[in-house]
Amino acid sequence: MRFYVFRNFTVENLFGNPEFIYSGYNDILTCDYQSDVYLWLYFVPVALNRSKLKDEIKTYFQSIELIYNNVPANGTFLIFTLRDFYNIKYQNADFSVENEIDNFNRQVVQFAKERQNVKVVDISDFVCRYSVNQLVDWKFFCLSKMIINPKLATSFKSWFFEQFDKIQYKRKKCAIFDLDNTLWGGVIGEDGSNGIKIGGNYPGSAFLMFQEGLVELMNAGVILAICSKNNENDVLEVFRENPYMRLKREDFSAVRINWDSKAENIKQIAEELNIGLESIIFIDDNPIERELVKAFLPEVEVPDFPEQPYELLPFFSFLVEKYFSVYELTDEDKLKNSQYKANQQRDLAKSKFIDYSDYLKSLEIEIRIENANKFNIPRIAQLTQKTNQFNLKTKRYTEANIRKIISENNLVFCLNVKDKFGDSGITGVLILKRLSDAEIEIDTFLLSCRILAKDIEFAFLNEILSIQKQNGIRYVNAVYMPTNKNSQVSSFYEKAGFTLVDEELGMKKYKLDLNNITLKEISTLKIEKA
Repeated sequence: MRFYVFRNFTVENLFGNPEFIYSGYNDILTCDYQSDVYLWLYFVPVALNRSKLKDEIKTYFQSIELIYNNVPANGTFLIFTLRDFYNIKYQNADFSVENEIDNFNRQVVQFAKERQNVKVVDISDFVCRYSVNQLVDWKFFCLSKMIINPKLATSFKSWFFEQFDKIQYKRKKCAIFDLDNTLWGGVIGEDGSNGIKIGGNYPGSAFLMFQEGLVELMNAGVILAICSKNNENDVLEVFRENPYMRLKREDFSAVRINWDSKAENIKQIAEELNIGLESIIFIDDNPIERELVKAFLPEVEVPDFPEQPYELLPFFSFLVEKYFSVYELTDEDKLKNSQYKANQQRDLAKSKFIDYSDYLKSLEIEIRIENANKFNIPRIAQLTQKTNQFNLKTKRYTEANIRKIISENNLVFCLNVKDKFGDSGITGVLILKRLSDAEIEIDTFLLSCRILAKDIEFAFLNEILSIQKQNGIRYVNAVYMPTNKNSQVSSFYEKAGFTLVDEELGMKKYKLDLNNITLKEISTLKIEKA
């Protein structure tokens, strides 16, 4: 991925990556138009004349508008906010520069809201971690126009790529919690359901605020689960009877309350939720349990738990920032927990059927196929970033990548799925690249694990290929690229009627002649095309 940086100071040391290309100082007319991401990274100049400084800041937003009109429409444009590092005030009542900075920051936030490919990066998130004396080394500033201390370059680079991951919707899916001295103070087996510390005075007040934060995390689409060595009836009594509990039993999508190994319980939770272990963080106050999980499940993130309850709020902030924050929530994120609860209802219903096909019919599945558009592209990009199991090539795309693919006359489709238990939202993506008037290639084919094993994958593919056949396409090429997570789809294309033409080191190449195959309708599904 190539980055082009518009800058007014020396910033090469902050990125230090050959994929980064830099403008001249204050040069907004020269640009590398082959880049994928464009950064506007200006710092408030060090100036002693506040009037001139204010006038210069006024020009910045006009410069951004000019840059935006010149860079490719399918590129991502990142705008950094402004923060004044060197604020000299001759009159304490003079807020003219501060007001101009605030005005600029408001303008770029509004600018981004109105443009899908523009994102705002808040430089204050990095700056607030340091004092001015730590941020600026005046020797390097005078010699090399470096306004950020070169000692902070590694920290800045890590911080920037964390922000970029959030823009690409990369985050953990699930937080699994111990209970005693983790979600509440005390041990339920010793203190009873009303004797544990939750609510009221400290330390109960700290645990209460921690739970309130976790409720908000759940509302932001993070799956919550329990893994605790306890008597289940005692725990259920807490959820049922303690009036200070903010979290309820139904807020947890999976629960393991027993005396078994926590590593084994976490594996079972991952299987129940159909998510990878790398998508999970485990939170437990007991350092022995943490180390055991680290040893047996190295894919699971296990952060250190605070030693004192008053550290729970900064700990919660750390969890959000490191594992769960994204640039913006999609509709599917907000519905995540209700979707997993609907899956539990489906599993319960399935247990009542002997014939699996009868079970599928009973679900009353409806699928809706849409072309990519400005409303669903963020979700499409998100799915390419995080889907691993049913993903034939596992190619990762940003929103800008998706827009570029469409601009090159290729086809991008997404799939909405719902049944009688609920709406799963956009859970599938199919990207077709044109090779000629009669031939296409499947660039990406993926489905969320929540909707697998219901023939949806075949219905989605067959419907799209039927349309392509009507449009004059005869040949379809496809590739299966093996990873350590997608082995379950290694023979998918054979099942879909494709012919294997080559295989090497696990990679399989296929071809399908649409004139020599009848695409079957999946009778259990209702299909709608947007």
